[in-house]
Amino acid sequence: MIFSSVVQAIGLFIATNIDDIIVVSLFFARGAGQRGTTARIAAGQYLGFSGILGAAVLVSLGAGAILPSAAIPYFGLIPLGLGLWAGWQAWREDQDDDDDAKIADKRVSVWTVAAVTFANGGDNIGVYVPVFLNVAPATVVTYCIVFLVLVAVLVMLAKLIATRPPIAEILERWEHVLFPIVLIVLGIFILISGGAFGL
Repeated sequence: MIFSSVVQAIGLFIATNIDDIIVVSLFFARGAGQRGTTARIAAGQYLGFSGILGAAVLVSLGAGAILPSAAIPYFGLIPLGLGLWAGWQAWREDQDDDDDAKIADKRVSVWTVAAVTFANGGDNIGVYVPVFLNVAPATVVTYCIVFLVLVAVLVMLAKLIATRPPIAEILERWEHVLFPIVLIVLGIFILISGGAFGL
């Protein structure tokens, strides 16, 4: 029974978080050369994913008043806003030749990672709620434990991808363009797929 739940949880995590590898890899590229980048990204991932799990559990317990399902698509505004800000910063950096300032501006914060992770979790919440509604409370706990273990695996996999020489070179060269584009596209996708603003 437990083994079956663990296998199902692994499959569910992979299906709902495969897209996060690209975003987290870009965070690693953005924070390359900065001390503590891995710790900040991991902390942000755990903070954001804990919010996703908390929301899914609350909604599945009938706390729809706390997080109505109609509100979930509007979380797309978070990566959209962060992407627009990152694009603005990248454009300003093109005007500035101070490499030290560029490195300082690229510091990855725990809160940015957490916000993007949570905003990107609308589909996770939408998938987890019906699953949680149809399993025993002990199975929900098992799922949550497996998910939290797999967050560390996701972070390490993204770091591995971002630090492979050919990939790292591409990410380093194009990160200032890719990072805002991925966040903006992610935000627009969340808004449109959820029907926010009547889209």
